[in-house]
Amino acid sequence: MHAEGTSSATPATEQPAASAEQVVTRALGLLRGPGSGTGRVLLGLVGPPAAGKSTLARLLADEVNHREGPDTAALLPLDGFHLSNAQLDRLGLRPRKGAPETFDAHGYLALLQRVTTDRFHDVYAPDFDRTLDEPVAARHLIRPHTRLVITEGNYLATPTPPWTDARALLRELWYVDADESARDTRLLARHTAGGQDHAAARQRIDSNDRPNAAQVESSREACDWVVRPDEFASARRSA
Repeated sequence: MHAEGTSSATPATEQPAASAEQVVTRALGLLRGPGSGTGRVLLGLVGPPAAGKSTLARLLADEVNHREGPDTAALLPLDGFHLSNAQLDRLGLRPRKGAPETFDAHGYLALLQRVTTDRFHDVYAPDFDRTLDEPVAARHLIRPHTRLVITEGNYLATPTPPWTDARALLRELWYVDADESARDTRLLARHTAGGQDHAAARQRIDSNDRPNAAQVESSREACDWVVRPDEFASARRSA
């Protein structure tokens, strides 16, 4: 995996690349750093649509659980808080699906707050099913002994409430970066797999996904680290 620092002393593009091992080590370090013994640690991954956030989150959780034991890490994706298509239709927001206003941001914040305080009960988190094109309840499980919760989504670095309240709960926030051409290819495949023809998928990307991506990209400098997930996936496949 390629990673870049966001230190003000050295521009992100000048930082040396980090290996997959270094990225895992940084995640594990969050479990052993200051304050790690007093509660659960939340790590956020933010980035534009189709950057590879959910893939990275799954791979990272798998690696942490492999090294530290089952259920040490768990997932809590923002996509689980998509408004349903019925609600989007009611609000006239279906064409903007994926924009900030199409999420239950306050519900997301409430679950993050519960995760930081409830260490006695199983906590269930929703997910988004791309086949159904709808959110689904309780797909992810956070156990009482879970120590690291990895949450990922487009708008975790947005500088307005309630996103700023969610950001305050995260120990670190990493920006997941990917080439625009790669993201475009993934989005086209994603939308056509969901039943749209090529022209409709292209229109959705140009009219909705790109503006959303531009908003996310503007928050890059607010993140603690910049990472690229492709090399991480390659390293895990070759391990």
